[in-house]
Amino acid sequence: MMETRLKNLEDSNATRMDSVRGALVQGLNTIRADNNKKLDEIRGTVEEKLQDTLQQRINDSFKTVSAQLEQVYKGLGEMQNLAADVGSLKQVLSGVKTRGILGEVQLGAILEQILAPGQYACNVATVPGSTNRVEYAIKMPGQNGTVWLPIDAKFPGDTYAHLQAAQERGDAAAVAAMRKALNNVLRAEARDIHDKYIEVPYTTSFGILFLPFEGLYAEVVSSGVTELLQRDYQITVAGPSTMAALLNALQMGFRTLAIQKRSGEVWTILGAVKTEFEKFGAGLQQMQRHLNQTGSDLEELIGPRSRAITRKLESVQQLDPDTATELLGIEE
Repeated sequence: MMETRLKNLEDSNATRMDSVRGALVQGLNTIRADNNKKLDEIRGTVEEKLQDTLQQRINDSFKTVSAQLEQVYKGLGEMQNLAADVGSLKQVLSGVKTRGILGEVQLGAILEQILAPGQYACNVATVPGSTNRVEYAIKMPGQNGTVWLPIDAKFPGDTYAHLQAAQERGDAAAVAAMRKALNNVLRAEARDIHDKYIEVPYTTSFGILFLPFEGLYAEVVSSGVTELLQRDYQITVAGPSTMAALLNALQMGFRTLAIQKRSGEVWTILGAVKTEFEKFGAGLQQMQRHLNQTGSDLEELIGPRSRAITRKLESVQQLDPDTATELLGIEE
């Protein structure tokens, strides 16, 4: 009987365990199915969010790239315009006449900014009877009238360009050859200015060769040719900055001369004023003597007569002021 009950109990427990196991398996399967469903939903949501975010970022990146490309295209257009302008400038500077006009215009602008219109002139025949006319000349004061200071603008652009190209290539031999050629060109230009435009006493004993670019002027100064031009041809080389400094110095000299001239005129005027003031003092003294004489005459005329009249009237009875006024018909 005990064995039978134990067996029944074991069978019952086994049945219950199977039932519990089945329930657990079913519950786990349900949970797994729910989890899979939730995971699929989460995966879909995440994928959708990632897709939207990625698409938005891609769109933003494309917008940024498009804007940058637009700026690049705009910059390329400006560079093309600049290249065209540089090409036009290079074409302009390729002609000797146009280069000369450029230097002349720049020189005229500097003169106009610093000097007064009456202190310089353009296209001046500095030598009497000569047909050669210098581009600009400054009016300097002289003993017998105006003395001209000739200024001529030069721009040896081809030689200078070849020198720069040789320097960029690092060709020492070509640099030396082009520097020598540049010095020869400047010597020829200085000789031309000296022979055509300098004639003492109508002009100063020296002239100025103007170079319109600071780079060219620095190259000329570093080569040492400026001392040779000054010694052999009495020609001073000037760039834009040195030209302005030279003109400012001349302007100060002009002002000093004007002050000296005006000071002489002031002394002359003061001398005339002194002469007239002495005459005025003599007139005042004469007038004072006349006034003193008139005072003496009045004192002599009025004193004795007034005293005599007063003595004669002492015996006359004096009336009160109102009666006297009414009697004499004097209006108050």
